Amino acid sequence: MATVRVGAKAPKFTLPTTAGEFRMSAPRDSGLVIYFYPRDNTPGCTLEGADFRDLAPAFRRAKTEILGISTDTIESHQRFRDKMKFPFALGSDEDHAVASRFGVWKQKNMYGRKMMGIERSTFLIDANGILRQEWRKVRVAGHAAQVLAAARGR
Repeated sequence: MATVRVGAKAPKFTLPTTAGEFRMSAPRDSGLVIYFYPRDNTPGCTLEGADFRDLAPAFRRAKTEILGISTDTIESHQRFRDKMKFPFALGSDEDHAVASRFGVWKQKNMYGRKMMGIERSTFLIDANGILRQEWRKVRVAGHAAQVLAAARGR
């Protein structure tokens, strides 16, 4: 069940990332994009990460940090980040506690099998910790550019 609502404070959390421990707090020096993705090194997740990577300089100019989160291990994330040359951290939510708080830990139907997993979703949070926009059930093509446009409009 989602515990986040546009216009309200985003949940506080602490998470291990490829850049050390991340603490969600406010106020921050910048806005924050959190994109939840299912798995490292899968086609859609690789394309989505590459799009955020390619737009990372524009996000920096818009004073917005990027954080990718999945349930993969830090070791898996580090290999994925190195391979893809991501200039942003990847967070490891192995127990899916953060994904649950954001309402993206869902039952999925994959090839007739029901399983729990991350529903690809993105959240734009301002420097005061307020959730400004959310995208759920994300389609990868063009998504990072939509998020950037929203970040610029803050």
